[in-house]
Amino acid sequence: MPLEVRLNHRSGNLSLPTPRDAGRTTHEIYLSAPDVGPLEESFLVSALRSGWAAPAGPELTAFEREIAERVGVNAAVALSSGTAALHLALLGLGVGPGQVVVVPTLTFVATANAVTYTGARPAFIDSDPATGNIDVSLLPELLEKLQASGQRVGAVLPVDIFGTCADYSALLPICAAAGVPVVEDAAEALGSAHRGRPAGSFGAAAALSFNGNKVITTSGGGMLLSDDRVLVERARFLSTQARLPVSHYEHPEVGYNYRLSNLLAAVGRAQLQRLDEMIRRRRQVRELYANLFATVPGVRLLGNCDDEANCWLTCIVVEPDRAGWHAAELAAHLAGHGIESRPIWKPLHLQAAYENSGGLLTGAAQRLFETGLALPSGSMLSDRQRATVLKTIRAFLAASG
Repeated sequence: MPLEVRLNHRSGNLSLPTPRDAGRTTHEIYLSAPDVGPLEESFLVSALRSGWAAPAGPELTAFEREIAERVGVNAAVALSSGTAALHLALLGLGVGPGQVVVVPTLTFVATANAVTYTGARPAFIDSDPATGNIDVSLLPELLEKLQASGQRVGAVLPVDIFGTCADYSALLPICAAAGVPVVEDAAEALGSAHRGRPAGSFGAAAALSFNGNKVITTSGGGMLLSDDRVLVERARFLSTQARLPVSHYEHPEVGYNYRLSNLLAAVGRAQLQRLDEMIRRRRQVRELYANLFATVPGVRLLGNCDDEANCWLTCIVVEPDRAGWHAAELAAHLAGHGIESRPIWKPLHLQAAYENSGGLLTGAAQRLFETGLALPSGSMLSDRQRATVLKTIRAFLAASG
């Protein structure tokens, strides 16, 4: 069955068939829906009419250049996913079998999967309870523990969780002293910064994601960023099946089919033009939640979404003993009114695929998973939808009080 793409000219939004179209339960208000409209349509149509429907092309080259300029790095290569970017970044640093990579336990599974693809294994580190990001205070102990036991630490892979950068001012010196490179997982953080330096510019390399729910989207895609042009060109080579530039098909080593298409890059270029406005709308949503929960006992917003964070997702943390209710109860109430929410990431050390990986754990990430909830945060939320979400939450709080 062909994929139907609809343009709602009243709202100016492109849309794919909803889950209801596929016979599944759907929501009326989503956590972070793709925010695309006439500008993206015009860029996509222009790319199609140019004749560059093949994987590579001028839109792809321009997208890489524009993202690199926005982040402030020397080079970038656009790929099929943020996971692919992490994978190739790690390979570019020589990470492989017999090594371990330090990974936050509170993150999407792709972060650890990319490590596993190289033949290395993750060693998990717990979270700062206030932000959900990597607890940098644990890092010296974990690195010393791993190295003292004879394990080769290939990299540290911090994640800018929910769009807030990790504490790189503290993290980078620790890793430098230990002789361990850093790969920044900035999948959720395009447009964010740490002390004035943009997300995606930290460490030896960084990865962005343009998945459908991210701050900007190419429907699916990612990008590897680095000041090291050699590392980026190596990734570019591997991403095209490691094919040599000769007239016949010559492959000196195993490569990957990881390249982003020219058409999707065109969508990304349009999205990048709208990035600042989309971040502004996400910050407005977080401020509404901050005001709503300011006087609610036992509830706090995770992290501090200041003017350096893109506020990709706003999450609350609930202390049931003080609040008188659980995060899961609010989630059920919202779902009953067609509003999507989601628990904070389930820690990777609790996932069956990684339960024996080890690391340094304090229980902070598990507590955030058990008490946290991500609320609708997208830039696509209309004023009416925002009001509906707030009204629904207020009704729950009144009934629970």
